[in-house]
Amino acid sequence: MTARLAGAGADALAHASERLRHRAAPRRDEAYESYARPSALAMRLRRLGMRIMSIRPPRRAGLLATLALFVATGVYGVQRGGHGPTLNAGLLALGDQAANAAGLKVTGVRLTGNRQMSHEHILDVAGIRPDSSVLFFDADLARERLKANPWLADATVQKLYPDQIMISVVEREPFALWQRDGRIHVISADGKVIVDHLDARFQHLPLIVGKGAEERAREIVGLLNDHADVAKAVRAAVLVAERRWTLVLKNGIDVRLPDADLDRAMVDLARLDAERRIMTRDVAIIDLRVPDRVSVRLTEDAMKAHEAALKERERDRARRRALQGQRT
Repeated sequence: MTARLAGAGADALAHASERLRHRAAPRRDEAYESYARPSALAMRLRRLGMRIMSIRPPRRAGLLATLALFVATGVYGVQRGGHGPTLNAGLLALGDQAANAAGLKVTGVRLTGNRQMSHEHILDVAGIRPDSSVLFFDADLARERLKANPWLADATVQKLYPDQIMISVVEREPFALWQRDGRIHVISADGKVIVDHLDARFQHLPLIVGKGAEERAREIVGLLNDHADVAKAVRAAVLVAERRWTLVLKNGIDVRLPDADLDRAMVDLARLDAERRIMTRDVAIIDLRVPDRVSVRLTEDAMKAHEAALKERERDRARRRALQGQRT
């Protein structure tokens, strides 16, 4: 009995030990799943990290980084504070001083093509100062600044080392006076505003009025130049609804021109004035908009006088009829 119990206990112990061994040891597939090979990207990142860690910073790297931080902070503050132009001007002044000391100071400017703009005005627009140097003078920037001036259609700027600058400009010609919204401007032939106020030097120029009139200045001024007899009586040319012109004569008469065939209308007007002095009569409007027909509207005083004359004529006729009745 004792031997049997001992054998049964040994078998139970062996079975329990086998179960524990199987539980503790992972299965083959589980062991395989627990191990995963790193990806190529992970391996590369790992190698890169090891290389970075192995790099030794140069001497005084911390000082250089601190200086870079201060410089970046200063640049950001200048930009945010709007002090960039002042800083650039200061650096340019220092550069000019150094270049001038080396014999590169601007001592002469050769200027051609200017008639309306003064020599000093052009130098000021181009940015040429008494202490400017040829080395640090920006010719392209000066050209752009000159071309932005309303007086100038084009400009050429060249640096002639060691101490000369050559500037050639093409000025716009004052062509007409343009009135809009109660203000008079001096314009060129292409409609560009040259002077934004009435300059006494240009009071002799033809006056055009209305929105869009500046863009059609060549049309109406050329028409008036071709008919000088009419032009000398014209005070202004008004563009109506950006479509057609009305000539305002110096005596107040309005001459309404058609949308097209303006030359024919001007010829008719000149002929009527030569034959009947129509532009000096007591009329308010001369309408030439309909081809082959001229309509005339009298002034208010002329209309009243005309109506009075008609009434007087009717009275005369009535008196004559009465006298003829009495005789019969």
